[in-house]
Amino acid sequence: MTTVYLKPHKEESLKRFHPWVFSGAIARVVLDATHKAAAPEEGELVCVRSAADEVLGVGHWQIGSIAVRILAFGVETLPADYWLQRIRAAYKVRETLGLVQPDNNTFRLIHGEGDFVPGLIVDIYADTAVVQAHSIGIHMSRNEIADAIIAEVPQVQNVYYKSDDTLPFKAPVEGNRVGWLTETTGVESQDFWSKENGLSFRIDWLRGQKTGFFIDQRENRALVERYAADKDVLNMFCYTGGFSLYALRGGARSVDSVDVSQKAIDLVNINVAKNFPKATNHTAVTADAFEYLASQKAQNRTYDLIILDPPAFAKHRDAVKNALRGYQRINAKAIEMIRPGGILFTFSCSQAVDKEAFRLAVFSATAQVGRKVRILHQLHQPQDHPINIYHPEGEYLKGLVLYIE
Repeated sequence: MTTVYLKPHKEESLKRFHPWVFSGAIARVVLDATHKAAAPEEGELVCVRSAADEVLGVGHWQIGSIAVRILAFGVETLPADYWLQRIRAAYKVRETLGLVQPDNNTFRLIHGEGDFVPGLIVDIYADTAVVQAHSIGIHMSRNEIADAIIAEVPQVQNVYYKSDDTLPFKAPVEGNRVGWLTETTGVESQDFWSKENGLSFRIDWLRGQKTGFFIDQRENRALVERYAADKDVLNMFCYTGGFSLYALRGGARSVDSVDVSQKAIDLVNINVAKNFPKATNHTAVTADAFEYLASQKAQNRTYDLIILDPPAFAKHRDAVKNALRGYQRINAKAIEMIRPGGILFTFSCSQAVDKEAFRLAVFSATAQVGRKVRILHQLHQPQDHPINIYHPEGEYLKGLVLYIE
């Protein structure tokens, strides 16, 4: 196995179990005697050692600022049953969390570094697992991962691979970035339903965002249900209507769902019809969020409860300043439309925007509008999107629930 030697004193973060080795920390790379390449191949397993030749761990080599993602610490090679071990441990956690229930067969099984497997995402939808690779090393192991999922997760019969948007763009990739990793029995995602807390959702992993659904808002959707009774609700950036369905079940007087994607709105209507076939208090609108809010303000339309769950405004640190301006602008527009005594659920899923900066952007929005505001809840990602205590960068979802006088 190729060995990566670090510069002196650069092993400290690995001794604290942080799973990333940055390229600037590497002193030299020593190739295996039979290896004829000038450098490790992307995705190759490498052993990382300190300058003093101490074994630090094994991980995937990757071209870029993060050169190695550690899969196991303190060993020179991975055990033969590594993937079985990791899938088994992750599933046990989900069982402990009470997520494996007859009325809930939707959950995240593997959350990258949060489950000690950097670069891997696995979401479970009923009897199907959807796998995403964020590194070439995970891509190269996709079939072993699929076998381990089938072996260790009783409900899963099919594994679908969807990494067309997550693998490094310029990386040499052998094999398909998308497709089935198991033999299927005619599963079609457009006819596929999954349950979350008793509500049914059509999951489109072929054409949908991420793996087809935003599982990370499950607990926050349930909180919306608690507040929705007898309220006029606006769900902005609604995608397939997760918050809308919970609000309807919570007894909302009316629910407006808004998204710029017509495909998303079509799925919202399908999901509402499935769960509430007699509902007459739901309206789905295809519109740009800023334009919609401006038009509703012009009509003096107000709401008791508004949900703002936009896509990532900043996908890298260079975009943070513009993102914060976007958060301030959208929150100010929403607060203007909330009736006295109303509630705002507002979120950021941008990992580059920390919770303090997001909170400051929302504070600036409330000050701009001049309303009295209380923070009722500070929200984050759910238990099946765990944060590795040694990898705080894994905290990405942040949210506030505000009471507006």
